[in-house]
Amino acid sequence: MMYAGIDVSKGTLDLAVHGGPGTSFANTEAGIQQLLAALPRVTLLVLEATGRYHHSVTAALVAAGHPVAVVNPRQVRDFARSTGQLGKTDRLDAALLARFAAVVQPPVHALPDAATQELAELVARRRQLLEMRVAEQNRLEIRSKRIRKSVHRTLRMLDAELALLEHDLDDTIRQSPVWQATADLLQSVPGVGPQTARALIAELPELGRCTRREIAKLVGVAPHPRDSGTYRGARHCWGGRAAVRAALYMAAVTAARCNPVSRGLYQRLRTAGKPAKVALVAVMRQLLTILNAMLKTNQRWQPPLATTA
Repeated sequence: MMYAGIDVSKGTLDLAVHGGPGTSFANTEAGIQQLLAALPRVTLLVLEATGRYHHSVTAALVAAGHPVAVVNPRQVRDFARSTGQLGKTDRLDAALLARFAAVVQPPVHALPDAATQELAELVARRRQLLEMRVAEQNRLEIRSKRIRKSVHRTLRMLDAELALLEHDLDDTIRQSPVWQATADLLQSVPGVGPQTARALIAELPELGRCTRREIAKLVGVAPHPRDSGTYRGARHCWGGRAAVRAALYMAAVTAARCNPVSRGLYQRLRTAGKPAKVALVAVMRQLLTILNAMLKTNQRWQPPLATTA
């Protein structure tokens, strides 16, 4: 069996086969083709998730029939520390990824199709524009009138861009009967609006295909134990997909007020003395479990069924 790793950066692709030498290629279309020609048939090939830089090479590798796993960089760095490797260069990282593939053997995940990737980019772009708008809004406190005029112009421009992007997102969802049906199903739950539905469709395609525990861990709303001997530490949630959690948090805030099932859970936890944020995270996990069950069974929101789920 042969394992390989590719360290991806903006300009280069460093390939290493476990136990063999490393090679470097340009992170361009021509460089990717050269990498495919030089890459032997492997049992597993591991890359780190590096934003947009790994998308092209990952798609090319999958199209060529190579088993590819895209992993969280933090998981790889923890593995490096456990082996005593403190140095960090592109070639060292590629060799580390090949060793990680051989030892850990992470599961191969299906690559989202081009349409889903484009929808995810649109959702991410909307999030970026909102962040820029909040930053500009905060600058309105500056005393200078000239600066405030500039800020107002920028805000008008951002509002116009957001309106265009909202129109693009609506059109993209409507053009796919499957996405439109999924969005309608998700939005039948009180508290889940169009933005949450878009984020779940684009950035959580596993929804409806996993168990409730798997989907909670994937998003990062599953509390992890911290026990040792007789010590029982506080449970904390960490890891997972931050963008999906942000969308679910806003849905949970609304659901805790208007969704009878979520409101009951939230009030019980607050009455029991739990902090508001802990109660909201519990509502997030409950919503995620309900939505996962609904997509599995293709059933719209029904409070009695939702309670059972």
